[in-house]
Amino acid sequence: MKFLFRYFLVGVMMLFALDAGAQTTKWQYIHKVKKGETIFGIAKEYNVTIPELIEANPEMKEAGFELKKGNYVFVPFAKNDDQSKQSAQTSQPAQTTQKSQPTTTPSSVSASSLTTVKSNDGVVRVGVMLPLHNDDGDGRRMIEYYRGMLLALNQLKAEGIKTEVNAWNVPIDADIRTTLLKEGVNRLDLIFGPLYSNMVKPLADYCKANNIKMVIPYSITGNDVAENSNIFQVYQSPEELNNKAIGAFLERFPNHHPIFIDCNDVTSDKGVFTSNLRKQLDASKITYNLTNVKTPLADFRKAFSVNKPNVIVLNSARSPQLNAVFSKLDSLQQVSPGIAISMFGYTEWFMYQKYDLSQFYKYNVYIPTTFYYNAAADKTEALEKLYVSTYGEQMDPNGLPRHAIIGYDQTMFFVRGLNKYHAAFIGKADQSTWKPLQTRLDFVRVGNGGYKNRNFQLVHFLPNQTMEAITY
Repeated sequence: MKFLFRYFLVGVMMLFALDAGAQTTKWQYIHKVKKGETIFGIAKEYNVTIPELIEANPEMKEAGFELKKGNYVFVPFAKNDDQSKQSAQTSQPAQTTQKSQPTTTPSSVSASSLTTVKSNDGVVRVGVMLPLHNDDGDGRRMIEYYRGMLLALNQLKAEGIKTEVNAWNVPIDADIRTTLLKEGVNRLDLIFGPLYSNMVKPLADYCKANNIKMVIPYSITGNDVAENSNIFQVYQSPEELNNKAIGAFLERFPNHHPIFIDCNDVTSDKGVFTSNLRKQLDASKITYNLTNVKTPLADFRKAFSVNKPNVIVLNSARSPQLNAVFSKLDSLQQVSPGIAISMFGYTEWFMYQKYDLSQFYKYNVYIPTTFYYNAAADKTEALEKLYVSTYGEQMDPNGLPRHAIIGYDQTMFFVRGLNKYHAAFIGKADQSTWKPLQTRLDFVRVGNGGYKNRNFQLVHFLPNQTMEAITY
């Protein structure tokens, strides 16, 4: 396991050649160890000393270290080499800095403690401050996210957009203020991070002081976005999304007969949504019925209208409960085939799509969500193949949304926007020419503070076996 992060960095290095403004590489080569090779032999092959090779690969200093077939070895430039002979176009890796605690941890990092030098050379300088490690699920998810970012930056380079990227591993127990002291941080144009809520304020304050745009890519607590104009917050709270889902329901089904089905799920957290939706229906004087999935079929049938189309809402998002309702509806349609049924579901239902797709189509399912992952789309399929060919493994098949595609979409959106609009970029959808593969972004200002993503959509599974995304 101790080599996994190194393999990730190796993949990054082999993938990227950043633009001419980047500094030359730290290593002249990345050597994959073959059977029978030794440290002495590798050093001799590249004309470096054994101490130089060990210094570039610190794990070689560990007790019991063994060089094994398949390991990657960073080969440094020999100290008497003239690195300036390297072309300005030499492949440049993303610089991933491990957590390092100084002797004294500063209580804050201000603009006055650093000299901000912004370049006007047309390069978009990107920083990443996320947990990039293999120690837990957070780290593995963020590695996938970062890999998606790198694929996007590679595509942007092919389009002629100049970028530089620096990445720092910022795990859950890190003090992000130490990362902010790293060389070059104050010259960044854009930082993606952090993942953890307690790191938001120090990073946000630093970004505001140094005029750096900051993208918070995942869920957090707190409301720093309302006070800091440099923040772009992708996350929307459950309360916000519930309110949007209720509004979409009322707009989409004004002439339907709503039915709430109790699924007897004591672990469900959907009671807040169903309770608030019922309050809105009451306020609008819209009649609805309540029933239970275990109600005998004859009584269950009485909850449905034969004169209006019916729309069903469950008080659970779990798969067993959903399948129980599908079974009940199948029985209902056998005895009452003319009853029109739609279902209003939950984002979690995407996890069951590959198992229940035929039922989603059959029962005209709508899923409120902030993303739309369509594995059958040509561009999505192409990116997933590129990911496999680049990194030698698939994206996490259980991750919804796909974290690599989140990183890809967010990078495309923000870097394109900054490249075109510079300081005037405020994250509006019409400022971007990027058509997202999975996650649509459209930011709105929060008071006098920063910007929050307002994207919301209904993904509709139609009975004709097609799908549509209805954006709001």
